[in-house]
Formats: sequence, structure tokens, C-alpha cells
Amino acid sequence: MTLNDPLANVLSHINNSEKKGKSGCIVCPASKMILNVLKILERNNYIGKFEVIDKRRGGYIKINLIGQVNKCCVIKPRFSFTLKESEKYEKRYLPARNFGIIIVTTSKGLMLLSESIEKNLGGKLLAYCY
Repeated sequence: MTLNDPLANVLSHINNSEKKGKSGCIVCPASKMILNVLKILERNNYIGKFEVIDKRRGGYIKINLIGQVNKCCVIKPRFSFTLKESEKYEKRYLPARNFGIIIVTTSKGLMLLSESIEKNLGGKLLAYCY
């Protein structure tokens, strides 16, 4: 089995497990980017605690779900954005104003779209969750 987009697989697995009403899920592989995205989701109370089970090649992540995710997807293609275009993407990917988050990658690392606007940074869109 080949994984073309591991982040998309992890987020769709979280989405499907939430729809089934499960209390947790195990995803692989564990990469730095996936761990950073999960930290952002945990910090914003979309998922519970998570732990890396196996740190060898690939690795597994055990995620505790708390039933807060309605939809969680990656943004393909990874659009570049400037500060002027940020509201356009919020309208496109989020259902309502101030409802949900958009995760972006900037030169200063992964962060929320709102944080990148405060820090006056542009970058690329990565994922959204509400």
C-alpha cells in the first residue's frame, strides 16, 4: 500500500472514526508535520490527547477522540495565500464566520490562519477543521 498524502489519510481516518462514534483511533505513519497538525487540533479542542506508540520507521499515533470534529480535510492543491486573500479562503472552506480553523504552513512553521494574519505572514493552505 502506497500513501500519496499521509496527512490526508490521517485526517480522513479521524473524520471517519468520529462519524462512527469511536472514542479513539490509531493512525500511521507518524511524521513531524502530522504531529504538528495534531498538536494544533489538540490545542483548539478538536481532539483529545495523542501519543506516539512506535518511533521506528513510520510509527503509529494513538489519538483520543472527544466528538468535536464535524469535518476535517486537507486542502488540495495547497494554495498559496497572501493577507488580502485570507478572507476569501475562510469563506470557501469554513461554514460560518469564526467557526472552525484553517491550518497553514508559513516560513515560521505551522499555525492557524488567524495567527498568520496577526504575525503578518503569508504561506500555503494545508488543512481545515470545524
